[in-house]
Amino acid sequence: MKTHRFRRGAAITAATALAFGIGLPAQADNGTNTSALRDAVTAENIFGHLQALQDVADANGGNRAAGTPGYEASAQYIEAQLRSAGYAPVRQSFSYERFVLNSAEFEQVAPTPTDYTEEQDFLGMDYSGSDDVIAPVTAVDINLTGDRASTSGCETADFAGFPAGNIALIQRGTCDFALKVSNAAAAGAVGVVLFNQGNGGTADRLDLFGGTLGTLQDIPAVTTSFDLGAELAGTDGLEVRIAVDAEIVQTETFNILADTAGRADRTVVVGAHLDSVPEGPGINDNGSGSAAILETALQIAASGDEPRNRVRFAFWGGEEDGLLGSEHYVSKLTKKDIKNHALNLNFDMVGSPNAVRFVYDGDGDPLGLAGPNGSANIERIFEDYFASQGLATEPTDFDGRSDYFAFINNGIPAGGLFTGAEGEKTAEQAAIYGGTVGAPFDPCYHQACDTVDNVDPVVLEQMADAIAHATLTFAETTSAVNGTAKGNGKGSGNGKMEFKGHQAIR
Repeated sequence: MKTHRFRRGAAITAATALAFGIGLPAQADNGTNTSALRDAVTAENIFGHLQALQDVADANGGNRAAGTPGYEASAQYIEAQLRSAGYAPVRQSFSYERFVLNSAEFEQVAPTPTDYTEEQDFLGMDYSGSDDVIAPVTAVDINLTGDRASTSGCETADFAGFPAGNIALIQRGTCDFALKVSNAAAAGAVGVVLFNQGNGGTADRLDLFGGTLGTLQDIPAVTTSFDLGAELAGTDGLEVRIAVDAEIVQTETFNILADTAGRADRTVVVGAHLDSVPEGPGINDNGSGSAAILETALQIAASGDEPRNRVRFAFWGGEEDGLLGSEHYVSKLTKKDIKNHALNLNFDMVGSPNAVRFVYDGDGDPLGLAGPNGSANIERIFEDYFASQGLATEPTDFDGRSDYFAFINNGIPAGGLFTGAEGEKTAEQAAIYGGTVGAPFDPCYHQACDTVDNVDPVVLEQMADAIAHATLTFAETTSAVNGTAKGNGKGSGNGKMEFKGHQAIR
């Protein structure tokens, strides 16, 4: 590794946080010796940070959600640690309208009165309108047979003859939920029941699912499973009640940004979201990622080495409300700034108790959705590292569930690690990684039990070593990640992503 002196005064100011020099984006050489940094970044130290975040949550209503005292206290801890190491962390403030679902009810009024159970039979959609309506139900261009391919509700023509004042029964498929619901409202629907598509034979297309409409809609909307949707579609004389009580709360929060020295035209953004959901302390999701990159930052500073390329450690706010902190950050970048960002490394949940070592699929092989040019090189760095340690990995796709979203949609190469959320471990995965077949990767995902006891120290150590390795490798690289002499500065066709944060968008 080429050694430089670490300039402890090197930092960003609020006024110049997004100013960059002129140059080429950075490329991975895989010859950097990262062993000293990997030895220094230990699970024991990371658990010290996790316990501090747990203590914060315990003292602040059990959570560290954006805009709350728990988030503020979490930020103060992160900032104090960074300052003690010689960094000068900066807060990048932003505000947003947070959707709060106070209650949702769904019942069949006729022909057979039936109360449906929230979180078992249905879910209120994020950004649903608030209302309490009872009306007959009209199915809209649904397909319950064959491959169940569906464009239900995607076109205004689907609502030709729709009886104004009815509730629309719409099938998932093809277009965004927001378009389906707005088309229904324009046709005079007073509410929407949106049921899963039922294709592919997979649970995510059959079972109950959570969805977001992105912006506040005029009519109430709930989601349900394919089976219940098909049952409702076959019920003569069907009337249902939908009651949603929701509100918009103005939320003020911030990202934390801290820089090493190094070439500003080859900035490597190493990011993790700091906020939890309101339901719990969020120690795996995502204290684990935040604590791992914090410890990496501290040990880089302690080494006395100055990275060749600037590393920007970013602790994102508002991720759980829709990737808002990282989206705000990227929205403030000029075209030149985008070119001067070499790449984004994203670490969101890296200590799941029933883990798989997932690596983001930068080249789209075999999962099909590639990141911007250069993302394949990031994937390769992780895969080669784990292979050198005799550890198996598995690709996971860029589906839109974490903070890489805004980076890859603006042409910045991205990659990272993930150990699994609510998805269930297969027999094949258990044979490779151990753990429990049929159980969630993280059984406490978005729950009050996501505490320090919900983090696997062995998995955390493995992932933290990979985080340290990739961070230093890209900090010391000398050529362009994408293998060309120019940044692409363009999106990568990721309109195909099906999530924005933890909620589906289509």
